Amino acid sequence: MSLVLPPKPKRSLFKQVRNIVIAIAIIALYVWTFTGIDIDFARAFDRMMNNFSRIIPKLFDPNWEALPKVWDAMVETLYIAFAGSLLAAIFSIPLGFLAAQNMTKNRVLTTIGKWILSAIRAFPDIILAILFIVVVGPKPFAGVLAIAIGSIGMLGKLYSEVLESLDTNIIEAMEANGANKLQILAHGIIPQITPEFLSYAIYRFEIDVRASTILGIVGAGGIGTLIVFAKMNRNWEEMGLILVVIIVVVTIIDFISTQIRKRLV
Repeated sequence: MSLVLPPKPKRSLFKQVRNIVIAIAIIALYVWTFTGIDIDFARAFDRMMNNFSRIIPKLFDPNWEALPKVWDAMVETLYIAFAGSLLAAIFSIPLGFLAAQNMTKNRVLTTIGKWILSAIRAFPDIILAILFIVVVGPKPFAGVLAIAIGSIGMLGKLYSEVLESLDTNIIEAMEANGANKLQILAHGIIPQITPEFLSYAIYRFEIDVRASTILGIVGAGGIGTLIVFAKMNRNWEEMGLILVVIIVVVTIIDFISTQIRKRLV
């Protein structure tokens, strides 16, 4: 018995022409980009190969004697990430309620809440770190503030989406039985949102650990400061150790947080 396949749908001439035009536009964009950049590719390739043969072997030969110093800086980075994430998880809750339409029930306030969160997300963590260094000085506290403010934008948006997807049947049933707003919040809303709020907060902590490793480059404390010093001194063996510590710590945190989030949600 032979298998009869259905006929392939015919593609319209318009779609074929459209796809060809898009392909030509993309190719033209790449050609224009590379021709418009004044790069001597042969020289760049030679320099890359020279640096590769000179630096990469040193990166794979870490200076383990510097481990205590590197570990202390990594612990400081974890402190920055944890403190910033904790502050963000707390302050994102009222902003999440403000931006959630079914909680505020006021279009103007909801719009203001969404604009605030969007404005916060527009600033990269490194820019926030530079701004706070100007305000409080080059210290880890600037990194904590940068992580906290940067995380509020993302967590607040996620929290508002969680609130907008609540099971309203529970809330309506409690209202029908005469429950007041405080009782509805304590027994109808908080039990529903707590697992997802915690899950998102832990996930954001993962991101903040990665982000806080580079804040020291601009003077906000943490292991990024050692990266700058190692680069300035051409100490590639210490740089290799720093990379090893970052990779191991971030991998362990990712694994642990993934297991925790699986149990929460």
